[in-house]
Amino acid sequence: MHLTILQHDIHWCRPDINLPHLDHLIGSLPPTDLLLLPEMFATGLNNNPLDIVGSTPGIIEWMREKARTLDAAVVGSVATEDGGRFFNRLYFVRPEGDITTYDKRHLFIYGGEAQQYSRGNQRVIVNFRGVRFLLQVCYDLRYPLWARNRDDYDCILYSCNWPISRDMAWNTLIRARAIENQCYVAAANRIGTDQQCEYYGRAAIINPYGETMVLCPDKTEWAASGLIDLEFLHHYNGKFPILEDADNFEFINS
Repeated sequence: MHLTILQHDIHWCRPDINLPHLDHLIGSLPPTDLLLLPEMFATGLNNNPLDIVGSTPGIIEWMREKARTLDAAVVGSVATEDGGRFFNRLYFVRPEGDITTYDKRHLFIYGGEAQQYSRGNQRVIVNFRGVRFLLQVCYDLRYPLWARNRDDYDCILYSCNWPISRDMAWNTLIRARAIENQCYVAAANRIGTDQQCEYYGRAAIINPYGETMVLCPDKTEWAASGLIDLEFLHHYNGKFPILEDADNFEFINS
């Protein structure tokens, strides 16, 4: 399977600018099976969801149209109102229009996200074209228990707005999640600045050895593609079955 990560600048709360710009960027991409976008790719990460949830239906329709025209899954997070609460919701949109969603579990208290959004409590795995994807959003990257591989997925998708001030954590954790779970990791990140942070991108795809397969350059709008090779993954897991030695635990949602 070919997986493409995209990093781009985001105009604050302006999907009317961001979506046409993404049309331009995506129009030059080679064929792919899955396109992974940054966190809140159409609006920027706004901790006042009332500013942006009105645009959510239009963003979802844009994702459906892109998935259809690309004949690929399109994945990215969007601020969503549901039952009077707000969620940082990751949408996995298939070419035929079907959607699977994951609500971000770990909300960034330090940045004010937890004061405005409700956290999710469901671990979500999607099987698409034979590859099993664990869905995660940005700050989830810091919490290995939530991403623990129970031999039930092949690749983790991280949709992120990760700032340059925490680059050491980014560089370390995307590799750690791949190594400890013996899986692929694809992490899309934005570039540019918003009202709180500066972002450098450095979106990447990491293989189960923790090696960098593809890496987008700093502070540059860029797309990069890598191959998710299940034959290689299954061979590696068969000859070095670390998941069989993992500690047993019971995870209690709260």
